[in-house]
Amino acid sequence: MPELPEVETVRRGIAPTLVGKTLLGARVRQPSLRWPVPADLDARLKGRQVHALERRGKYLLARLDQGTLILHLGMSGSLRLVPPECAPEKHDHVDIIAEGERILRYRYPRRFGAILLSDAPEQHPLIADLGLEPLAAEFDGDWLFALTRGRSGPIKPLLMNASLLVGVGNIYANESLFRAGIHPETPAGRLSRARCARLVVSIRSTLEQAILAG
Repeated sequence: MPELPEVETVRRGIAPTLVGKTLLGARVRQPSLRWPVPADLDARLKGRQVHALERRGKYLLARLDQGTLILHLGMSGSLRLVPPECAPEKHDHVDIIAEGERILRYRYPRRFGAILLSDAPEQHPLIADLGLEPLAAEFDGDWLFALTRGRSGPIKPLLMNASLLVGVGNIYANESLFRAGIHPETPAGRLSRARCARLVVSIRSTLEQAILAG
């Protein structure tokens, strides 16, 4: 499953091509993803300009001059920029067409991903309850220390709780804890402020290195 670093790598890869461009529409070959692709996707994208491409957890948010396109890669989906003459293959379900006829092609064999539109993405049910971004300035040792107070459960599942902290999946939680010298089953409430600060540094560096490697 694509985790935060993989999604951030995709964002950085396609943003230079899409941001500032006007969309010409969309071609939907398979509307039945995890949630139905909006039936009016082509009409609602046509003529809209992409102002920014952001990531929230594992979701990509294409901020348009009217509305926001929400994309999720699910467990094995991909987004690729292809030339217009590139013929779609079996699992290429949606094309988003930008000026210059650059095509953002969404491929997903299992169809567990999502392509949605929202006028208020921060209030969308998929986004509203997401926790803090681990690469945000607010994620520091003091924040983690305060979060862990009074918690008797192990630290690893707390790090993986997306309603508290987004994007730290199983592999990255294990690696971060190992680097910080903290056993995954250590009760969260027993971590000192210094160990929380060390763990934050470890999480940041683990994710950033994964992004650079991507």
